[in-house]
Amino acid sequence: MELGVHLPLIDFGDGSADATLLHEYTERAADLGFRTAAANDHLVFSRPWTDGLAALAAVASASGSMRLATTVGLPVVRGPVAFAKSIAAIDRLSGGRVVAGVGPGSSRRDYQLVGIDFAERWARFDEALVALRALWRGDTTFAGRFYSTHDVELLPPPEQTDGPPLWIGSWGSGAGLRRVARFGDGWLASAYNTTPEAFAERRAVLDGLLIAERKDPAAFPAVLATMFCYLSDDEDEAEQTFRERVAPMLDRPADELRARLLFGNAERIVHELIAWRDAGVHEVLLWPVRDEVRQLERFREQVWPHIAHDRPASRSPLTRGPSGMT
Repeated sequence: MELGVHLPLIDFGDGSADATLLHEYTERAADLGFRTAAANDHLVFSRPWTDGLAALAAVASASGSMRLATTVGLPVVRGPVAFAKSIAAIDRLSGGRVVAGVGPGSSRRDYQLVGIDFAERWARFDEALVALRALWRGDTTFAGRFYSTHDVELLPPPEQTDGPPLWIGSWGSGAGLRRVARFGDGWLASAYNTTPEAFAERRAVLDGLLIAERKDPAAFPAVLATMFCYLSDDEDEAEQTFRERVAPMLDRPADELRARLLFGNAERIVHELIAWRDAGVHEVLLWPVRDEVRQLERFREQVWPHIAHDRPASRSPLTRGPSGMT
């Protein structure tokens, strides 16, 4: 299992991240060997939130060879043409290192702000997925109920031929996994909306759906996003950090969140990450909620060696795209 990082886009009370912090954080993550730098996407939120696409573009030059991912980007809220244009630009600026993790989003307020009916989000999202691929491939023939690529040519195109891989966000519903299998190059799950046991069960379902779509489950990555975390030898400090910074922000029972996220000492966090790895997660995207740079260093020093070397490493689907099955 690999580890990646979310960019520190949320202001947890210490002030919003500036360019200096974003660059320092990303450079340090790259130096330490984290695989992915990820950015979530909201127009408005319960706390100040730096724009994710702008942040990814800003750190591209500081990210070394890291993958740059949206987790998740909102092509319906932003519009598929505008979203495809931005992703194509970041892909070119980074030399072809972008993964477009996408979802419809769960914020009614975001939809209200752009004048789109929240009830239409799923139908629009399915169509937006087709439109994104058409736009990146230069296909001007797609026409749907909501979107069309007729007479639309996005130039310059993405660096990657046919565009970046699409990782589809889903909490694991039957409809969501069918969408992942049909449209996706990977599954992007949400840490605070599942457990290792539930994830393993849904991954087994997804594998069957992938086979039906003639895709190889062994080559199809499953990545766990929004893993808010804080590593501390002081359990009281870890608990206070969780209660003050994370619990009030997410619309979930505090005790449920506490059991799913990584707050505590290294031994506890290693145990929990191994459970996720054994459930079939290929990469966990960490989101430190304070002392961000030092937290990356502590995870690398105290956690990573135990999850990377306590069993033989296997070839990761994160290093290649999904292949068709014969």
